[in-house]
Amino acid sequence: MGKITGFIDYTRKDYSYKKKEERVKNYNEFIILRSEQELRNQGARCMDCGIPFCHSVGCPVFNLIPDWNDLVYRNNWREAYEQLEKTNNLPEITGRVCPAPCESACTLSINTSPVTIKQIELAIIENAFKKGWVEPKHPFTETGKKVAVIGSGPAGLSAAQQLRRSGHKVVVFEKDYKAGGLLRYGIPDFKLEKWVIDRRIEQMEQEGIEFETDVVIGEDLSAHYLRKTFDAILLAAGAGEPRNLDIQGRGFEGIYFAMDYLKKSNKYIAGELKEHEIINARDKIVLVIGGGDTGSDCVGMANRQGAKEVYQFEILPKPRIWKEDWNPEWPGWPAILRTSTSQEEGCKREWSILTKKFAGSGIKLERVHCAKVDWKMNEATKKMKMVEAPGSDFTLDVDMVFLAMGFLHTEHNRLLKHLGIVFDGKGNININNSYTTNVPGVFAAGDASLGASLVVRAIYQGREAAKEINRYLMK
Repeated sequence: MGKITGFIDYTRKDYSYKKKEERVKNYNEFIILRSEQELRNQGARCMDCGIPFCHSVGCPVFNLIPDWNDLVYRNNWREAYEQLEKTNNLPEITGRVCPAPCESACTLSINTSPVTIKQIELAIIENAFKKGWVEPKHPFTETGKKVAVIGSGPAGLSAAQQLRRSGHKVVVFEKDYKAGGLLRYGIPDFKLEKWVIDRRIEQMEQEGIEFETDVVIGEDLSAHYLRKTFDAILLAAGAGEPRNLDIQGRGFEGIYFAMDYLKKSNKYIAGELKEHEIINARDKIVLVIGGGDTGSDCVGMANRQGAKEVYQFEILPKPRIWKEDWNPEWPGWPAILRTSTSQEEGCKREWSILTKKFAGSGIKLERVHCAKVDWKMNEATKKMKMVEAPGSDFTLDVDMVFLAMGFLHTEHNRLLKHLGIVFDGKGNININNSYTTNVPGVFAAGDASLGASLVVRAIYQGREAAKEINRYLMK
């Protein structure tokens, strides 16, 4: 695969980015792909390692990574696209927002920098769209079976496309104004512009998939109607129940869930809301509680809205700083300090911070009371235990707080109640190995059954659930 000495001849060259001073002035994407020749050089670094850990350990959808690295190196972009499409329905999405665990598992990561797998993936699919190779694929025959897909995020879209290509009639139901779910309303445009989603949905519509948006299943349409009308149902509505911070002062005005903030902001950018209808951080001192991707997205959005100052607090300890190119925990995902492009644009980050109380006057938030914590090993349980550091209390004056502490589980809404769905111990939809719930003919996939996870895992589960639904329908 690639050039025999490619990993010696060429150094890693990943995406480049527009300058942060320029990109914070708008909501547009700012990654810049390398030239075609440079991308071929990067493909040449794939080293014929024998056991492709990138594929078998790192990639949740088991992309044929060494195959398309080699094909790009040999300038065979058409076949590279064909190999990519075999495993991933949404490579234009993962090529933008996936954290690339495949690169952490790349064999080169043992002692040097990995292949730029994510960049090559994005280059392949964008080149394919440009050349007109991404065309609708119609089924060879119609089965006469009907499937309802609830939710149009990565799991729902992937499953819908696979099911339609198997010959089933597929209707995707989405509660929001447009299809895309988390991809459209949860991820900011500066990471994923929405024409990218529209382009794929247009292909799916040409294949015969129907999208019913602005429809809340369980309210606008009943569970009884679904069971009566469709031969199978896939629940792919994601993990929408946010983790709350139930402390004193939680009711003050100015404290919001991160996803409410991002969703309204994305709708404003899309022209679906007016500026006065959104949560606006302009000229505000903002605190983001939670150090993950969603928190980082809030930081980027607040900076673009013109926040006066942005803080980000994480309750967990600061990860170790790692400046080497290789992976200290190969082939696993290393626990090291990462700084997102949003955080680079302007953010004061703190770790091991406990938020104890919100305070203000009247109904308006004015400050937060916090303390530093130490993390110590509990010898009895062999787990890390949080201990508040004596005398470490402090306050921070703030105008606005975004709670970005993750999600608990899927929303336990009327639809799931009326279907009689059983949940697991964490509140996720309980499924067996065939993605089947306790209700015959009802399946689940993605974050609805996984809990909050990666887009790429949702795509894989959507594809696998489609296989199981097809088996069920064709018995």
